[in-house]
Amino acid sequence: MKEAEHAQAVAAAGTTLAEIAEAYLDAYKGRDSSRYHRLNTWKRLLGGKVLSEITPDDIDDAMRVLASEPARVYGGRDADDNPIFRKKSGQRSGATLNRYQVALAALFTWAKRQRLVPRGFDAPTRHVEKRTETRGRVRYLTDDERTRLLAACLESPWPRLYVFVLMALTTGARRGELLGLRWCDVDLERAEAILHDTKNGDRRVLVLLPQVVAELVRFAPKDVPTSQALVFRSRLRPSQPYATAKVFNEAVAIAGIKDFRFHDCRHCTASYMAQSGASLLEIADTLGHRQLRMVQRYAHLNTDSRRRLMARVFEGKM
Repeated sequence: MKEAEHAQAVAAAGTTLAEIAEAYLDAYKGRDSSRYHRLNTWKRLLGGKVLSEITPDDIDDAMRVLASEPARVYGGRDADDNPIFRKKSGQRSGATLNRYQVALAALFTWAKRQRLVPRGFDAPTRHVEKRTETRGRVRYLTDDERTRLLAACLESPWPRLYVFVLMALTTGARRGELLGLRWCDVDLERAEAILHDTKNGDRRVLVLLPQVVAELVRFAPKDVPTSQALVFRSRLRPSQPYATAKVFNEAVAIAGIKDFRFHDCRHCTASYMAQSGASLLEIADTLGHRQLRMVQRYAHLNTDSRRRLMARVFEGKM
């Protein structure tokens, strides 16, 4: 046994980051599609170095290169179902750079668990300071903008765009979560939809408002409880989700709305909840965030509800 462990340690001592990253990605079962892109970036930057010999300075140098490069945005998948990322204007944000560092740290953790680094190995990512992150974008629709957008969706050549956007605005679900929804996951009587494939891997239940249920009924097959069909399926390839980007962007343009992306529908849900007095815990639960810090950006929107709470708590005491 000791001889086998020694042989393994000797073999691991010369294994490069690129080799271990390949093994990690082959074994990776997580739902974070960006993990592949980010580790392939680390292969480009540090792939030739022996993993156990990478230092915090090596990572610092690579992070500076990352910070100087143009940012990239998800652009769909190729014919082999691999994610495509295209360049966009501007450089990577502090939050994005931190996600790259998290991906590298996950690789070191996996390598240690698989004994691909010497026993007692201390991951260098632990000694690299994280970048400062901004509060993050909060763009939500005014009542007038929301009315105009939904009206434009009703006129879309894709009949399901209206209910697709309505669900996004009222549930806070991500685009990918909605596109992965199957009819067997929808309970029209209970007005619920179950998300099995969420970004953080947790199962989440969406509460469907009556107007959402009414719209879904229009498209529902007769065998809803057992149907494996996608709710928002492609017309040409029913086994694939509909390519929603074009029709959504057209609706936004027709509505005369500026600077609004589909992901901002999620900000709308959280912002409307905060303005109506929902706690940060309730918002986090609705959006599927595990940590409250992810919804801190909405805290300033529920000032009125906190003011009423404080007045009630201290009434007659001061």
